[in-house]
Amino acid sequence: MPDFTPSIVLYTADAMNEQGEAILAQYPNAEALQIAQHNRLPDLGLAHYKVKSDVLVLGKLKTQACKWSGRSSDYIAPSLANGCYAGCAYCYVDRHKPVNPITLFTNVDEILTTVDSHVNSLAWPKPANQTDSTFWTYDIGCNSDISIDYSLTNGVRQVFDFFRDHPRAKATFATKFVNRDLLAFNPNQKIRIRMSLMPAHISKLVDVRTDSIEKRIAAINEFYDAGYEVHVNFSPVIVYGKQQWRDDYRELFRQLDAALRPDVKAQLKSEVIFLTHNQSQHQTNLAINPKAEELLWTPTLQENKRSQFGGWNIRYDHQLKGKMIEIFERMVHEEIPWCTIRYIF
Repeated sequence: MPDFTPSIVLYTADAMNEQGEAILAQYPNAEALQIAQHNRLPDLGLAHYKVKSDVLVLGKLKTQACKWSGRSSDYIAPSLANGCYAGCAYCYVDRHKPVNPITLFTNVDEILTTVDSHVNSLAWPKPANQTDSTFWTYDIGCNSDISIDYSLTNGVRQVFDFFRDHPRAKATFATKFVNRDLLAFNPNQKIRIRMSLMPAHISKLVDVRTDSIEKRIAAINEFYDAGYEVHVNFSPVIVYGKQQWRDDYRELFRQLDAALRPDVKAQLKSEVIFLTHNQSQHQTNLAINPKAEELLWTPTLQENKRSQFGGWNIRYDHQLKGKMIEIFERMVHEEIPWCTIRYIF
């Protein structure tokens, strides 16, 4: 795990409850500055990655709603945090802010009350679907990496307790980090970790400041033994060269097959998401990570799509993508037939 020791902590007045005070106390040497809004930060004069390393923001999440997903989970829970230590070249969270340090929301009690009320409003027993056969599933990490957040605030442990003990709900989150602190918590299979994977040499270029693919794969058995349900998240799938991306994914599948025990394979499923990129992020990356853009921005394979936020995204041409999906599914069947694909798009 990265050594995240911020030199500046920005906080809103309404974030200074017991939890906010406890987080602030963890960093006695940091400069603490009160701000008016957690999503409108002052110009600190720091470079993009320096902000992610040196700044922590504490805020109160005011808009709380459980949103339908139907893919990685049944619903997306209200955010526990926003932003991440990493600087992945394709990250959609970073598209909406000029700088995006980790922001922790301290009103966890209110967030869990919202989730509990929502769960109890749903049909029970739950109709089985691809997200889970028994429990209503909630993604708790759509806007951050929970593996990082877990070591920054007791609020995430509180959320883990809530889902472990809830009779109708379970939690899920995707991660690119291996936080061994999580191994001390036994969620009794009520928390699903989705380990994000892609070919290792591509990850080194686009998964900026994350744990290596080799480290992520090696940790899967351990997290299962600790009581987690562990799936994998092949995301984003980046297509490069007519044959190279296929060869690289076959090698990744073989690494996974060799590393996992039979009992871990029996419970593991996957989700597959092909790359969607963003025009404004492309322009930003040209200045800070141009080599990544040679892989991410390939207009001859891609088509434009207007996002729900009004910006222009670029994704693989729908006819080509259909063929790519067929190829990917066939490779999974041939190399790791034990790995069910929960959904692919």
